[in-house]
Amino acid sequence: MHTMWKGTISFGLVNIPVKMHAATENKDVKLRQLHKECNTPVKYEKVCPHCEKELQTEDIVKAYEYTKNKFVVLDQEELQALQKEQEDKAVEIVDFVSLEEIDPIYFERCYYLSPNEGGTKAYSLLRKALEETGKIGVASMIIRSKQQLAVIRVYQNVLVVETIHYPDEVRSVADVPNIPAEDSTNEKELNTAKLLIEQLTATFDPEKYNDEYREALLDLIQAKRDHEDVHIPTAKKQPSNVTNLMDALQASLDKAKKDKPAAKKTTKRKTSTRAKKKPEAG
Repeated sequence: MHTMWKGTISFGLVNIPVKMHAATENKDVKLRQLHKECNTPVKYEKVCPHCEKELQTEDIVKAYEYTKNKFVVLDQEELQALQKEQEDKAVEIVDFVSLEEIDPIYFERCYYLSPNEGGTKAYSLLRKALEETGKIGVASMIIRSKQQLAVIRVYQNVLVVETIHYPDEVRSVADVPNIPAEDSTNEKELNTAKLLIEQLTATFDPEKYNDEYREALLDLIQAKRDHEDVHIPTAKKQPSNVTNLMDALQASLDKAKKDKPAAKKTTKRKTSTRAKKKPEAG
């Protein structure tokens, strides 16, 4: 499993060297966009609208737009120095809380933690302590140039880091439109709904759920492949070397035909001059 990050998790005076690995993966079926006429993949280029030219990576800088069309440019060296300063800090668990106290809306992405060299004993200690107390640790860390609030918990005998949103990243429910202020249901409707919920209540088993759309899309793609309904980009026409050579030869021949009569006239004049001078010499 690929290591995304190496660092130290600390609580109190205990330091745990760990490696971090992505716990989930995106399995969306990626579809390319083609030019309908020739089935060639469409390119997306970075172009400066002011200079009207394509840009390379080295031509681009990062900036913060503090007001409309006004930017503060940040040098790459400044950003890297700031990032390095934060990454060198240990990930410190500052609080221990109950998992039930954090609403799922705060959770973002999950990563597995494995012990790095010399960290096995401390890793096991934290895992056991979390299991027996039923608590999770709240910590702050830098992941991919962004400071993240995170929780550390146990999942199937493995420590995991679950990044969570900061409070100001969660939008206020007061901004959600058209929410009814009061319940408008009667008792009979409510009892029927509660009965339906009870009948559909089951133990959560993630294996029983599947992405039906992705499976259907993959089946469709495979069926088209099996029937050779495959589109190949139209090859761009390249000039042939033979054609170029023939054009050059033809152009040379045409030029020679134009020059040839002029060359004959010059020769005759020179011959006539010599013929007149010979008798005088004699």
